Amino acid sequence: MIEESRQRSIAHGLSETEAPDYSPVARADFSLLLEQNRTLHLHALPVMETLYEQIINTHNMVILTDVNGLIVHTLGDDDFLEKANRVALQPGVTWSEQSKGTNAIGTAIVERQAVQIHANEHYLQANHFLTCSAAPISDHQGNVIGVLDVTGDQSSFHKHTMALVRMSAQMIENHLFSAAFNNAITLHFNTRPEFIGTLMEGIASFTPSGRFLSANRTGLFQLGLPLSALQSHTFSSLFGLPISALFDHYRTATPGLLNLCMPSGARVYGRAQLQIANSVFQHSADLARNDQGNDTEAGRQSSHTFQPASSQTASQSQRRMSGLRYLNTGDPQVAALIDKVNKVLGRDIPILVMGETGTGKELLAQAIHNDSPRAESPFVAVNCASIPETLIESELFGYEDGAFTGARKKGAVGKLLQANGGTLFLDEIGDMPFSLQARLLRVLQERMVTPLGSTKSIPVNVELICATNRNLRELIAKGEFREDLYYRLNGLVVKLPPLRERTDLDIVVEKILIAESSGGRYKVAPDIMHLFKQHSWPGNFRQLTNLLRTAIVMAGNENEIQRQHLPDDFLDDVESSRAQASEDNTNWMVSQGANLEQVELSVIQKALESNGGNVSATARALGVSRNTIYRKIPLAK
Repeated sequence: MIEESRQRSIAHGLSETEAPDYSPVARADFSLLLEQNRTLHLHALPVMETLYEQIINTHNMVILTDVNGLIVHTLGDDDFLEKANRVALQPGVTWSEQSKGTNAIGTAIVERQAVQIHANEHYLQANHFLTCSAAPISDHQGNVIGVLDVTGDQSSFHKHTMALVRMSAQMIENHLFSAAFNNAITLHFNTRPEFIGTLMEGIASFTPSGRFLSANRTGLFQLGLPLSALQSHTFSSLFGLPISALFDHYRTATPGLLNLCMPSGARVYGRAQLQIANSVFQHSADLARNDQGNDTEAGRQSSHTFQPASSQTASQSQRRMSGLRYLNTGDPQVAALIDKVNKVLGRDIPILVMGETGTGKELLAQAIHNDSPRAESPFVAVNCASIPETLIESELFGYEDGAFTGARKKGAVGKLLQANGGTLFLDEIGDMPFSLQARLLRVLQERMVTPLGSTKSIPVNVELICATNRNLRELIAKGEFREDLYYRLNGLVVKLPPLRERTDLDIVVEKILIAESSGGRYKVAPDIMHLFKQHSWPGNFRQLTNLLRTAIVMAGNENEIQRQHLPDDFLDDVESSRAQASEDNTNWMVSQGANLEQVELSVIQKALESNGGNVSATARALGVSRNTIYRKIPLAK
């Protein structure tokens, strides 16, 4: 296979000794490619997280590419990333055989199978220091849509890496498969019941009437038929059970595993998910899944399937999913922020997070804690603006029995001591009463806390993260914030960009939809996504999350969020913003000496952009006929 790849490399006109093309695609083109691959990117991110946890500190990196070998996302050890940058192993650069010759990513795409390329097996001499293991990722129709790769220094080669990459690619494929069908019956099956819920399970989907739709890689292997041959089958013909009997099974109070017979005569166990309009079936299937959780857990614990749940607790898995890398969804500003934060983790350097309300400051603080050496210790959050001034001192520092009227018997432990050994997050630090700022400064300097009413000081060791949406320097100038405390808090200052400035809105929306609908069965119509990108989002993520949560409820059994599913006040805000922008643009053009026709064409162009190119919607918004728009469009162009 490697020799055939080398011959293709020669045919592409490449020389082994030449300096390869390291130039990335243009930023605008890369943004478009990210948009085209957002579903792959979204479902691959958590798996890349898990895979990276397995190889961390081994001089390796995890790479995701599109179907053409263009790198979409990377995770890696800092020491190796510096070497990787020398050969442009970074987002936006293509690693196809045409551009880089024989390499694991490009060769895996051509061969449509997992490939390991080590050291001088790479065609270009510049890449001989690398060892790479890559596996293609296919969609539910069997089409290759991307590649998952682990690349490292050739001295760090390990024979088990290829197996990890294969299993991780299969996990991504299973995630994509599960999200591919909204109104369907999905069967998870295996000859051994303990393998259901692991990578060893087959997955097959059917229409509500029982017609076969598709199956994952393991499902095809177990059924023993190619995808094309399965298209003529039904649930009944493949598993020997009428679809009506399947529905009857899940109408029972506590349905167990299905016992099914395949065409080969082999018997398999199965669990169905009935994601169809009739919510009774979905509820029954969920009950069955919960009921079987205890039965199959032991089997999952003993199987070697690279499942995070098989080796770690649920809380550990949740922490990993809430880490800094999981927040990195493609926006350059956020990526730069995360890079800065990573460099100070575990260094006892306080972090001050700036940003507008709703930009996710507490989410970032939690992610910092989860990635820090203190992850096993408490994370304690205090909102300095939400606690009455008369109570914030006792909340922070705690108090002894009888310290003040109304105090609880035996006193109370303050937030500082609750966070001992872990992380204390002080949100809205700019709203902390001036009288308490000196006491907080003393605690940070002396690392000792004295509860109210006590004469004893207690040692405390916390990592401090603060956040604010206010300008602390202005507060210092007004005498409302202590300058000495400010310089104690701002070891590293980072600013979270507002939602309107971020370039990853599509991925953010998709992640919120998955979280709010338990699996992501909803998507946003293209014209609505265009509208989202035009909006200023004064409430940032908080506003967007609440809007999508409402839209999901309004959409009901419809899978696409349309204009009629959005709240009226949001639509009013959008129209008001459009009108103001149009007026401002018109006033500017008039001031520049534009004539009436130029102003008219500009208004039409802006309206078309705002309506995603929809001529009918533009005509309605401007109060003119569609023919008028069509007449003006050639001039506008």
